[in-house]
Amino acid sequence: MGGACSRKRDQQDDDDNLQRGFSGRYCKSGSSKWLATSFSRSLIDVKQGLGKCPSLMELCIYKVCDEIHKYSTFSMLPRDISQLIFDELVYRQVLDDVILEAFRDCALEDLNLGEYPGLGDNWMDIIASQGSSLLSVDFSGSDITDSGLSRLKDCKNLQALNFNYCDRISDNGLEHISGLLNLTNLSFRRNNTITAQGMSALSGLVNLVKLDLERCPKIHGGLVHLKGLTKLESLNVNCCNCITDADMKPLQGLVNLKGLQISSSKVTDYGATFLRALRKLELLNMEGCPVTAACLESLSALSALLYLNLSRCNLTDDGCDKFSNLQKLKVLNLGFNEISDAILVHLRGLLNLESLNLDSCRIRDVGMVNLAGLHRLKCLELSDTEVGDVGLRYLSGLRNLESLNLSFTAVTDVGLKKLAGLSCLKSLNLDNRQITDAGLAALTSLTALTHLDLFGARITDSGTNYLKCFKNLRSLEICGGGLTDAGVKNIKDLKTLTLLNLSQNHHLTDKSLEAVSGLTQLVSLNVSNCRITSAGLQHLKSLKNLKSLSLESCKVTANDIKKLQASDLPNLVNFRPE
Repeated sequence: MGGACSRKRDQQDDDDNLQRGFSGRYCKSGSSKWLATSFSRSLIDVKQGLGKCPSLMELCIYKVCDEIHKYSTFSMLPRDISQLIFDELVYRQVLDDVILEAFRDCALEDLNLGEYPGLGDNWMDIIASQGSSLLSVDFSGSDITDSGLSRLKDCKNLQALNFNYCDRISDNGLEHISGLLNLTNLSFRRNNTITAQGMSALSGLVNLVKLDLERCPKIHGGLVHLKGLTKLESLNVNCCNCITDADMKPLQGLVNLKGLQISSSKVTDYGATFLRALRKLELLNMEGCPVTAACLESLSALSALLYLNLSRCNLTDDGCDKFSNLQKLKVLNLGFNEISDAILVHLRGLLNLESLNLDSCRIRDVGMVNLAGLHRLKCLELSDTEVGDVGLRYLSGLRNLESLNLSFTAVTDVGLKKLAGLSCLKSLNLDNRQITDAGLAALTSLTALTHLDLFGARITDSGTNYLKCFKNLRSLEICGGGLTDAGVKNIKDLKTLTLLNLSQNHHLTDKSLEAVSGLTQLVSLNVSNCRITSAGLQHLKSLKNLKSLSLESCKVTANDIKKLQASDLPNLVNFRPE
């Protein structure tokens, strides 16, 4: 597809994390990219809102925090006020051992201390002093050890604990929390020490609703201890390559399970048969699992499914010998290549599906007919498949579709005409060298679009004239190398843009920066591999919301950008070169 179409996929992940304010340790993994997840009990940041007058209570809280070293205890204050003061100090990141002492016995409910510097066992005495009032604590990224967890034994009403990236907690730590019977949410992502034997401590946590063990490599055989947790609704063991078919069998009794994530595991067609009993399952992530066509026959029983991820499963016809006799009759007259498409017939009955990911599966036009009846679909991923123009006609009736990914497919300009009626479409990915100006012209009726990815498409200055039809665009990528400064002038009126990627258009000069200087909502701008110089940076001074700026392989140095950052772009936190 050529160099212009050679995308660094991690780059988009970094941009997403930047916009959301995530720590680098929480960047999305490939396994969970399709689904955003978060700690369930979030706190309300107590910050001054721009453009509004703070309340009297807020002013008092800010004043106390400004003079925090004057106070030795807040235990006599009402709990809600102590909580607001604590939250503000966390937001300002000024908590230390001395300040924390003032919150002893304050009966706080929520301690959102994820990634907080200095958090270790030495803080646990104050944390535990909140006693039965404490409902949730986020310890993620801390130096808490097994010994520190022992202090939580009197916090009997704890409902949510987050220990993501806590490298010093082992099986002994699980024993210390085994008596917290009110726990509903528990997370241990990226823990290399918890084993199957240690998971026996979880068997008594009968009120657990959500359990997250993503990237815990030693838990094979441990899921058997979850058999009695019948209230469990969400289980995440993504990227645990130790998980096998044997681990799926104990899950049969978890009849209330609504979300199961087993991506990048070793679960095969046989393991999938145990999932048939999970009739309430709404979310299933099997990305990268070594399954075949027979897997889909098992999944066809899950009529409540809303989200199904089969990305990188490389579904083939290898499992066709395991089909029922009726299904064998249906495929008898098909050629070898068409059998792979026929396996999608099992998806026909999943009428509640809202999100389907078939990225990198061997799907062609023939199989697309089986998706035509999934009228509730909102998100469809077909990137890196063999779908072409003929297959798109089966999508024309999916009027609720909001997101469609056709990157690296066989789709051409001709096929895009079949998408004209998808009036709800908001996100469209056409990172594809076969797409040209004519294809963009065929999409002008899609006025609801907010995200348009034409990364490797061969769009020229002439094609950018059609962009005026997309007044709601927030994200635009055109990196196929066909633009000049004249084409960028047609982008200047897209005032709602927050992300603009024009990299690899080698003819762009400083005049292009002048053209986009009015896009004051921009948060991310990429004009790498262009003829931009240091002199052109003056045009970016008006982009006060800019957080990410990429000018790689331009005649601009890191010092040039740092000067611009210091003088005019205070929000700029990520830039290249650096």
